Amino acid sequence: MIKIQVGYEIVYDFPQPTPVIMVLGTHFSRTADVLTPDYPTVSPRVPIATYHDSFGNLCSRMLAPAGRVSVSANGVVRDSGLLDAVAPWAPQHAVEDLPAETLSFLLGSRYCETDRLTEAAWQLFGNIPPGWARVQAIIDFVHAHITFGYEYARPTKTAWDAFVEKTGVCRDYAHLAITFCRCLNIPARYCTGYLGDIGIPPVDAPMDFAGWFEAYLGGQWFTFDARNHVPRIGRILIGRGRDAADVPIAYTFGPNALVSFKVWTDQVG
Repeated sequence: MIKIQVGYEIVYDFPQPTPVIMVLGTHFSRTADVLTPDYPTVSPRVPIATYHDSFGNLCSRMLAPAGRVSVSANGVVRDSGLLDAVAPWAPQHAVEDLPAETLSFLLGSRYCETDRLTEAAWQLFGNIPPGWARVQAIIDFVHAHITFGYEYARPTKTAWDAFVEKTGVCRDYAHLAITFCRCLNIPARYCTGYLGDIGIPPVDAPMDFAGWFEAYLGGQWFTFDARNHVPRIGRILIGRGRDAADVPIAYTFGPNALVSFKVWTDQVG
């Protein structure tokens, strides 16, 4: 077992009082592992209300005052220290046999245009045996197809855009892989959370929240990461949804400027 310190500090400038919804806390599925809760702290202090959205994610609501506002948290989470599970035996389910709660993750969504990518998906992966091998072929392709770079990020970029432009950030890798999976009748859902450089050489780049996805195979959800392309240690989930539109770090109902953004996730002890 290992301990991982996670947290963030995000600073905004608001020209007027602005409602904000944040999806930033460690996911309830990791509640038993939380040693120090990463509750959000807002400066200047304002009331925060919480609720669970339709995907079970913990959301925080506040009315941010005009001016400079800092949102931060610092927690410690216990982790198994094991790599993401690998199950080459995991089969693909026929659509008629899928549990009802997985079906929404077969459909197109804001950033995952299944209608535009179905033909390409079947041309690229239709001859791959269904199941784990097919999802592995998808992440192999996406990892090689997209060139990573923060300069390629934009909030409107979709799976189709990433496929055509061949550039993106971690969420674009996830969106394209998710879309291919759905086109091939494999339920897939977007995940966001913390992923530090644990068990690998440190990366000389600013830490950020990470985006990956889960595919439903063999009666359970398995983690896949087209950006990093290998099983990793210390993945701490924050939220899940159909795509990144369902789990924004912060959704602001008004104009604002992002002043600074820091994320950390480090092994401790």
